[in-house]
Amino acid sequence: MVDPRTLRRWSYRAGFLALSAIVVFVYLLPVRVGSGHWPGPDLLLGFAFAWVLRRPDYVPVWLVATVMLTADFIFLRPPGLWSALTILGLEFLRRREATSRDMPFAVEWAMVAGVMLAMAVLYRLALGTFMVDRTSLGLTILGQISTLLAYPVIVLFSRSVLGITKISPAEADEMRYVR
Repeated sequence: MVDPRTLRRWSYRAGFLALSAIVVFVYLLPVRVGSGHWPGPDLLLGFAFAWVLRRPDYVPVWLVATVMLTADFIFLRPPGLWSALTILGLEFLRRREATSRDMPFAVEWAMVAGVMLAMAVLYRLALGTFMVDRTSLGLTILGQISTLLAYPVIVLFSRSVLGITKISPAEADEMRYVR
């Protein structure tokens, strides 16, 4: 007999993997028209950050690293750079999950924005250090803005459709999460 909590955890991990596959599939569809367009949000990053601030056990490091490294290969990014920065940002947020349980959403959004800004700056610095071609700064900023604007929608979707809510203090004590 399988523990219901373990079954739920593994089903959400499988759901994250399936959601990531759908997002990558949609990104690969040739639906862009015209040469100048607003860059779309990084939904993989948004879902990983939203889920880790609500249920950190649903998105383990190995799962996010695998998904992001696969996305690096598929999207022809430097392999491992964005994945490593995503893991650093994810673990930074995971360490602050206990303190963010009582925060209002605006503070959480600002914290995620700060982490994403730091990731974008480090990514551009690393690409510049190794003289790798990179997109324009304006396009990078627009991409970050679109991800930040999509974050509340991602959180709303995760909460209302997928049922991923923040851990209550009683549930945290029961699951032995530290505060």
